[in-house]
Amino acid sequence: MTWSSALRKAARDGLTIERTKLTPVVAARGALGVAIVVGVTLWLGTPALAVSSAFGAFSAGLVTFQRSWRPRPVLALAVASGLAVSTFLGYLAAFDPVVFGTLLTVWTLLAGMAWAVGPVSGLVATQTIAVMLVTVTLPTSVMGALHHAGLIAVGGLVQAALIVLLPVRPWGVQRDALADALAAEADYARRLRHDPQALFDPQPLMDAREAAELTPRQARSRPRQLGGPRGVAERLRPVLAALADPVLGAPAEGPERDRARDLLGAAATVLDAVARAIRWGKPVKLPEEATAVLTVPATGPVLHGAARRSALRLMALLGDAVDATDEPVRRTSARGGHEHRHLLRPSVPRLVPVALRALRREARWSSPVGRHAVRVAAVVLTGYAAGTALPWGHAYWAPMTSVMVMRPDFGQTYSRGVARFAGTVVGVAVAGALMAFTHPGPWVCAGLAVLCVGLMYLLMRTGYSVTSACIAAYVVFLLGIAGEGWSQTIEARVALTLLGGLLAMAAYALFPTWETPRLRDRLADWLTANGHYALAVLGAFARPEERKQRRVREALLDARAARTAWEEMAGRALTEPVRHRGLSRSSERAAEAALATLGRATMLMEAHLPDREAEPSKGAAAFAAALEAALPAAAEAVRDRRALDWTAPHEALAAWRADEGEEGVAVRGSELLLDALDELATSLSPGPGGRNRAARRP
Repeated sequence: MTWSSALRKAARDGLTIERTKLTPVVAARGALGVAIVVGVTLWLGTPALAVSSAFGAFSAGLVTFQRSWRPRPVLALAVASGLAVSTFLGYLAAFDPVVFGTLLTVWTLLAGMAWAVGPVSGLVATQTIAVMLVTVTLPTSVMGALHHAGLIAVGGLVQAALIVLLPVRPWGVQRDALADALAAEADYARRLRHDPQALFDPQPLMDAREAAELTPRQARSRPRQLGGPRGVAERLRPVLAALADPVLGAPAEGPERDRARDLLGAAATVLDAVARAIRWGKPVKLPEEATAVLTVPATGPVLHGAARRSALRLMALLGDAVDATDEPVRRTSARGGHEHRHLLRPSVPRLVPVALRALRREARWSSPVGRHAVRVAAVVLTGYAAGTALPWGHAYWAPMTSVMVMRPDFGQTYSRGVARFAGTVVGVAVAGALMAFTHPGPWVCAGLAVLCVGLMYLLMRTGYSVTSACIAAYVVFLLGIAGEGWSQTIEARVALTLLGGLLAMAAYALFPTWETPRLRDRLADWLTANGHYALAVLGAFARPEERKQRRVREALLDARAARTAWEEMAGRALTEPVRHRGLSRSSERAAEAALATLGRATMLMEAHLPDREAEPSKGAAAFAAALEAALPAAAEAVRDRRALDWTAPHEALAAWRADEGEEGVAVRGSELLLDALDELATSLSPGPGGRNRAARRP
């Protein structure tokens, strides 16, 4: 993609306004927290204190809208603590520009590294930089600094208290995540009726798994409907695919295919009913038509072989999903009893060593997060120096804009920069015009600021340009509380916002972190993870008596994580103005399809894992050994742009087929698996066009 194309795409993305589900009650609760803090401070204190205290409630409310499975009060308290500390340290260093510049650089560097822990941590750290820049402009003493820091912390405490006192759909995000996963599987079942090769996006299942991770305290109060259906949903996906597949399931045409379509349609209906029950906390209501289909018919078309096994397993799993949603989950009490297993999430203190390991892992020059931290620290210091030198005042607006728009990837940084400037122009124009024509007093300005906050919380997910407009108007009214002139506010705000956005964009152009050259590395990681998943499944056929479901499960999770990492990197690479280096767009799409097919073939075999009493398969053991030996060399070949060689796995499969025939599920699944590997080799071959001279089947 050329620079002109990349800039046009970034501008379109930044100015796009999306239709999304609004949460007015939650937005009103967040705005109420800001109103309480600003109103009480303005009543009992001064306008300057009201402006300072508003940042704590505003930022604490903002972070509670981010996608996180942590309890919202914990997020509000965490951001309030960070804001209070950064404010106090900023006040202590504000007496000297050199000392403050040093503190600002170090703090920004550490805040940039916080993206290694996660996006919510990165956002919280970004907020602390903004507040450090803003609040130190208000003159005060050391005791006054403690007072300001305390007021900011109180803002977070108020938001946390409101979340506890005025709960809105407790466990709502967890319910939605699990319901979305079940609804995605229902949609998958419907698509399989007409397209047996339909692909499934595992992201909803991954989100449901993350949402199911609980601390011991949360596990004691989790609603019963969130206790069991997720595990059933995980086991349903391969069964649905195995039933629909014409190779390992029902024939492509005929009465058995019609029966399979009916079962898939009924499964979709049941899964939708379970999803609705979980989302709204109600009993499951099943249509009689679906219940009638999900019984073994006395007459009519009957499935045979592997398709019959898949159908019976599908009926059992759907029954388990309904039972797990309707029946209470027994829990461990102080006197003992049955404990429903759950995924443990570490408490906040236990996250400290996890965060430190993440920071050490990203503290290197080649890391995108590490380079982002260096980039944002340099930009913030430059922006603060430039804003101070300019005659408009409000020197913090330029670096604050930079830190709010900068992200570790090119696309988000540029699109957010465009959106920030456009939204700021609209916001300050509307708010400035209102200030010019009405000349509101401090209390009216406070009310208008709270209104802007409520609109921002309500429309936050529609687009960053809308959010920026609300924030810009909020700042104008907030400064109106302290008596700032509206005309100066508009001039300085627009100019310094433009300066901060241009600095952020220039920094990424001069010191980039491109994802495109790393695509082959991520593709090799996905190949390795998929290969280990296949080896885990083949190992169950080779040694049924040693079958370890946990090993298969962990390998599947690793494969999903590798696929997600690839998709995220490939999506970011699409927005970069970088010519491809060894991997064209057509080769990238073909390789992605081949690895997705590889994962699907393995999943089909997983649906038919043998019992522990089954006979071991020597052919499966030999094929697994050949594949295991070929995987490391194949991954290196992907990275080094060499041809892939699957000769040994092909020879092992040929010997296996000669010994056991072609009727076994494992043999037929392995053929599909090896076909996908051949397609991968074809897509990445170094010949003309990037799609020939591959090592093909002998």
